[in-house]
Amino acid sequence: MKKKEYWKAAVLSAMIAAAALSGCSGKSTQTEPKEEKGKEAEFNYTGAAPVTSTPDAKVSILAQNSWYSTVDYANADIIKTIASNAGVTIDWTLVSPTNYKDSVSPMLASGSDLPDIVELPDLDDNMTYITAGLFYPLDEYMNYMPNYKKFLDNNPKIKASLTAEDGHIYYVPQTVVTDNYQPCTMMNMQWLDQLGLPVPSTLDEFVEALRAFKDNDMNGNGDKTDEIPLSVTAKNLPYMFGPAFGLNLVDGFYADENGKVHYAAAESENYKRYLTFLNGLYKEGLLEVEYTSLTRDQITERCARNITGATFDYSWQMSQLYSKQYPEYTGDKGIMVGIPPLSGESKGYYLGRNPIANIFGVSKSDQDPLLAIKFLDYAMSEEAQNYYVWGLEGESYTVSADGKKAYTEKASDNNWLQQLGINAGCLPSQQSVEATDVLLPKWHVDKDKELQSFSKAPWPFIYSTKDEQNIISQYLVDITTYVDEMNVAFITGTTDLSTFDSYLSTLDSMGLKELLKVKQQQYDRFVSSTK
Repeated sequence: MKKKEYWKAAVLSAMIAAAALSGCSGKSTQTEPKEEKGKEAEFNYTGAAPVTSTPDAKVSILAQNSWYSTVDYANADIIKTIASNAGVTIDWTLVSPTNYKDSVSPMLASGSDLPDIVELPDLDDNMTYITAGLFYPLDEYMNYMPNYKKFLDNNPKIKASLTAEDGHIYYVPQTVVTDNYQPCTMMNMQWLDQLGLPVPSTLDEFVEALRAFKDNDMNGNGDKTDEIPLSVTAKNLPYMFGPAFGLNLVDGFYADENGKVHYAAAESENYKRYLTFLNGLYKEGLLEVEYTSLTRDQITERCARNITGATFDYSWQMSQLYSKQYPEYTGDKGIMVGIPPLSGESKGYYLGRNPIANIFGVSKSDQDPLLAIKFLDYAMSEEAQNYYVWGLEGESYTVSADGKKAYTEKASDNNWLQQLGINAGCLPSQQSVEATDVLLPKWHVDKDKELQSFSKAPWPFIYSTKDEQNIISQYLVDITTYVDEMNVAFITGTTDLSTFDSYLSTLDSMGLKELLKVKQQQYDRFVSSTK
């Protein structure tokens, strides 16, 4: 496959400026399916390969290359197999993910001579590229996208997120798992067993366990002062404790059961209780003085020395990083193991993940888009998804008589698997729970299925109109910066919690009410799109 040279620099086009001034219509449209004419329309594509009968059919694609410097997706066997099945040759322009946004944004700003399919450098939150008219509305071509139509029908919330204010859908998503293998509280089960303590389910029980860890020689080295009861990064504190106070502090904004939108860090009672709780941990030495600079590497080193009792991180680290640090770990039973979410005045939960990771559009530089549209649809098919997550049968995986898939011994070599093109970021792949399960020990898989039931959906991805973005840009960054600064000040006690009302008044003076109006408007629009 031919691989294009790095794109020339481009200046901002008047196209985007003019379109941005006009904004969106704000009206929902009833999409009428397009009936195309010509050779590509005449070919009876049903969702299975091939997508065309045209000899030497070619599709050009701009996308991210692998994070692995030794891997080039253009030469990966999985990607070549998908293209071959589809009956097309792909003319790739692959850019390193480390500088993808900086490289691709100017190309989109120029607005011309784009490849047929483009992986966007962001989620087009502000509909910049939509209002500039760079991409085809794909909902008008659903007659030629049976796989994508099925996907949207099965995922109404993703469909709502991808529906622009004008009622059209412009992009195909790359998605991730939302409820499985998400961040969770992990505890040193050996330490709990030594003390005869049950797995805590409430904040009070958790604090009692931390106190016991701190006061005893848990690692048996004769030094009762080297135990660090809790090792959690500042970033993960809101994940870990916010839900117990009824707060989604990770997304900041959340909707209650009546659909009213709140800003968690401005909740006069619950947020103050949250800060009071953490300030108490800090004063007691259960939350370390240097928590704001703590890193995962440091937590890993503490596990290796068996000097910490609890942490919070992505579930994957449970067996693949932390438990592996203990010499006695055999793989049969976890040592640093996830527990159900802690409850306080509110019932605890774990915050799930937004499913949309990246998006792909068909550019209007392609005057005859049907081939690209059909290929993008095939790239969403179950057959293509099987290639993304499992690879090639007989090479990277096998299928047993009862239909269960398992990776081969060859696939245990991660470098080889990456070069094969597993979970390639250059096409609309969908992460698989099943494919993750077979990589992990049974105890971890069982624990994930237990914790999955505690997952709660995050604040959804919602497009911003031009007017909404103006308000968000005006207020959100300053508010977030102020909240982050005051969060540390309240927890560490450099600012007394008696000044909390003054903090709330400052937020109001910074435009929080105007921002909440915008977020309420966006959430109402999202809910309406799901109906």
